[in-house]
Amino acid sequence: MKRQLRRLGAQRPYRMVAGSAAVLVLAAGGTALAAGVDDAPTDQRATAVAEAAPRLDDVASRAQARVTVPAPASPSATPSTSPSASPTPSPHVTRAKARATADPDLIRKATPKPPSSKVLRYDYQAQITYYYCGPAAVRNALSAAGIERGQDALAAQLGTTEMGTNSAEDTTRVLNAVVKGDPYRTRMFAGTPSDAQIERLRADVVAAVTDKRAVVANVAGDATDLDGGWHSFPGGHYVAAVGYRDNGRTVRIADSADPSLPAYWVSVTTLANWIATRGYSA
Repeated sequence: MKRQLRRLGAQRPYRMVAGSAAVLVLAAGGTALAAGVDDAPTDQRATAVAEAAPRLDDVASRAQARVTVPAPASPSATPSTSPSASPTPSPHVTRAKARATADPDLIRKATPKPPSSKVLRYDYQAQITYYYCGPAAVRNALSAAGIERGQDALAAQLGTTEMGTNSAEDTTRVLNAVVKGDPYRTRMFAGTPSDAQIERLRADVVAAVTDKRAVVANVAGDATDLDGGWHSFPGGHYVAAVGYRDNGRTVRIADSADPSLPAYWVSVTTLANWIATRGYSA
């Protein structure tokens, strides 16, 4: 009888573990074995459980070996949280920056607006010969930029003779030889200036004077200033524009021809028509 109980106690736990993991857990606590040998005496039940324990441990080990534990996620699959990683800029921000860089309206708004009126400080000097109007106008213009040059030296650079100075191309060349950055450009009028050319002259005077540079104009014929004064140079003449007011619609002229009337105001339209067929350096 003892042998049969032992055999029964040793086999049942094995069969129960093989069939069910839940039974294995109960068997490990002794409850399942107790149910399998309930009719046996207490000491016999204890002996059956003790003898079956090694086999149960072996079965439990094999069952655990069959359990598949999922592998941990690869570190490379985890999103980077490095503080040094640069965030990708939003397309909206990128486009906004591109518009700000390329839009000329935005660039113009960033440029300071010129004052409505400005007159440069300059050192006036009348021309020392009747044909030195070109050198005198260039000299007066340079003095507004703080540059001192003599009329004779400038006459040599300009190629001035008793016939005068050839054109605004010469005054532009000499001004750029003295002023840093070659800021001057020549604008020529083939005949009576158009409205667009008058507007261009106004803008050029404002820009040059705002930049502390005087404009040199080659004029010919007659002109009346805003005080009613009459100025006549049929053979041609050079004057310096040293200031403006009313946003450039009126221009201040430094004229080397008559030291008793060194400066006067003219409208920009009058100045443009005075320059007709000639040119200016601005």
